[in-house]
Amino acid sequence: MTLFRYLAALLLVVTAVTALPAIAQDEAKVATVAASLTQASAELQAIDDATPAARDDKARQALRDRAQVVQTTAADAVRTLTPEMALVQARVAELGAATPGVVEAPEIRQQRKLLAQSQSAIDSAIKRAKLIGIEAKQQIDDIGAAEAEELGQQLSENTGSPLSPTLWAAIVDHLPRDTARLTRFANVEVRQFGARFDTRAGTGLLVGMLAALVLIVPLRRWLHGVGRRYAASHTPGGRLRRSAYALWLVVIGTALPGFAAWAIVASLRWGGLVSPAWSRFGAIFVGISWFCAFVSSLGGALLLRTQPTWRLLPIGDAAAQALRPYSWMAAALIFFGQLLIATNLLIGVSAPASSAANAVVALLHIVLLGAILVTLGRLRAAALPDPSKPARNTLLAIVATLVWLILIVALGAGLIGYVNLALKVATWLVWGAIVGASLYLMMTFTDDACRTLLSSGNRLGRSANSGFGVDNKTVDQIGVLLSAVLRLLLIMLAVGAVMAPFGAGVGSVFELFGTVASGITIGQVTISPGAVLRSIAVLFVALAIMRGLQHWLVNSYLPTTAMDAGAQNSVTMVARYAGIIAAVLWSLGALGIGMEKLAVVLGALSVGIGFGLQAITQNFVSGLILLAERPVKIGDLVRIGNMEGDVKRINVRSTEIQVADRSTLIVPNSELITKTIQNMTLAAPIGRIQLQFSVPLEEDLDAVRTMLFAAFAEKHEVLDDPESKVFIDSIDAGRAKFNCFAYVASPRDAYPIRSELLFTLLRQFREAGIEVGSTATKMELIGALPGSPITDQNSGQNSDQNADQNRA
Repeated sequence: MTLFRYLAALLLVVTAVTALPAIAQDEAKVATVAASLTQASAELQAIDDATPAARDDKARQALRDRAQVVQTTAADAVRTLTPEMALVQARVAELGAATPGVVEAPEIRQQRKLLAQSQSAIDSAIKRAKLIGIEAKQQIDDIGAAEAEELGQQLSENTGSPLSPTLWAAIVDHLPRDTARLTRFANVEVRQFGARFDTRAGTGLLVGMLAALVLIVPLRRWLHGVGRRYAASHTPGGRLRRSAYALWLVVIGTALPGFAAWAIVASLRWGGLVSPAWSRFGAIFVGISWFCAFVSSLGGALLLRTQPTWRLLPIGDAAAQALRPYSWMAAALIFFGQLLIATNLLIGVSAPASSAANAVVALLHIVLLGAILVTLGRLRAAALPDPSKPARNTLLAIVATLVWLILIVALGAGLIGYVNLALKVATWLVWGAIVGASLYLMMTFTDDACRTLLSSGNRLGRSANSGFGVDNKTVDQIGVLLSAVLRLLLIMLAVGAVMAPFGAGVGSVFELFGTVASGITIGQVTISPGAVLRSIAVLFVALAIMRGLQHWLVNSYLPTTAMDAGAQNSVTMVARYAGIIAAVLWSLGALGIGMEKLAVVLGALSVGIGFGLQAITQNFVSGLILLAERPVKIGDLVRIGNMEGDVKRINVRSTEIQVADRSTLIVPNSELITKTIQNMTLAAPIGRIQLQFSVPLEEDLDAVRTMLFAAFAEKHEVLDDPESKVFIDSIDAGRAKFNCFAYVASPRDAYPIRSELLFTLLRQFREAGIEVGSTATKMELIGALPGSPITDQNSGQNSDQNADQNRA
């Protein structure tokens, strides 16, 4: 025992010496993370100090981005330190608790001290990182609340009704000052342009305008034709060709006008013709030009008035012709409306003038949306097969009704003085329509691309099938699933884009989904989308490994053994289901559900399995017994009741038997275990032929027997061992009944060989004049017919004798 203690102490000393460098490395990593947390805390304090001074959306967005960086830093720190804490705790567990009254070696005490310090430092850093993350999240929420509060104040502000003379009187009162501001703003640019304009600047401006003209007209038309020809010749047939062409039209329809506007503004800036006051106006002009070009090209790509065969929307030519002008009107209204609002902000016009401009822009948006709804209603009514019958309450009608109600509310709010609310609602409706159209185009293209590229009939799908052995159905399923995931992502982006005007935005939507993605804790198990995806990936990898092993087992190993087909199938099935169970357990472990937790779950489910799944469990266990004991195996000829057939497949739940009419009889495995079945190929896989007939006693019975043995000997299918047998079974009514037996190699050969023997024997008996058949039947009337005279006693006695003979 003393020697054992010395060895244990020596082992602890060696462990302590080797663990000291690791502890030092851990301390360096913890120090680095603690320094980053200190910087994050200082940054968070700076954000908190700058929040009250942020008055516009741009400043608030910058603060939100900085807070999100701090939040990410805190999450990374927790993610980095958690494994370190687990390692330190594992080292503490290796040392074990100190034994009272036992003096430990100095190295052991030193290691305990260092581990305690490291554990305390890591725990403190983790708690600090979590606290910083919570504070960053609160800071982000406070910024969003400030934006929402300011937006609410703007929307609830009554700037005066456009129908009120007070507003117009205020506009007239401020008109001289607004005019002076506008004049000064314009004069600044006029003076800058006049002072800096020369040959060099003029040449640059001319080049910019020519470049814009080339981009908008000839290059755009040429690219339209290139895209159409490429889609027709290279894109796979189907809807992908149309959706890809529509997306191409949107891309070039957005890029070329946007670059044209940028070229004009860039040429002005290059020549020094833009004053600093107008530089911001130029940037706004370029941005609005990009967006309006996108709106116009989106409408054109979806409607395609002159190319109905390429049209993506399921509408007719009349509808496309009627709706196309509204996309131009929307683009023009957005361009001039947003440019007017931006100009008012740059000039600093008075509040009444700004309110009047907002009211005009809001009214134009409402009128545009109302006109679109009226046109859609007329087109829908014209498309009805029977105009006398009312249209069904479809989704389009419900959406149109809701939009009408919102427009009426917005118009009423604008008329009573809530101009900002009316403008916000009207522009949000237009923005929502643009986002919806964009979502439709992108979802259609995504679905078409995934289903076409990841299809069993495509080159990529065939490569996956031939190179990786992926089933064609699996390739199609992967395409559908990838399409669903990408479309879900597009929907999330669209929801964030729709809510952007109200201060939410895409970041807030992803933040909401990120909160959900952080996981749901049930007891001690945290289930998150990331863990689910990881578990699914592990399951796929495990199943792929299992499939590879099964392929090797079936094609390489089992053929080299002496096992028959049934035994090989049993081994394959057992290996398959064992692999599936191992893959499921592995994936559950990746999900965070260990074996001890799984045992609890299985224990809770045992009652339900015992009652609700009793039959399934019974068949499952019976299938395992069949695979292990093999009373029935693949290839056996079995008879169940009045059904007879070959065993084709043994599954865990049921067995497939192919009967004579080529149909499949599916028998639960419990039937094969608990009930009586006849396996005609289990012990001796030979078949028996039985022939039964009778001949008159006057015939030469020895000759009949000789003919029978000769017929058996002529058939090479009839086995010599066991030998054939010919018996006289009985003598009845002057006939000898023969019962003959012969054996063939398989029960499946018994029926056709028996038929051939019967053909041969009947021909030979006929040539030899031997009568073969059943006993002749003699029928006599017993007793008198109704109405005949009464017979005498002798006739009655004769009748009784005849009846006795007939019964004999």
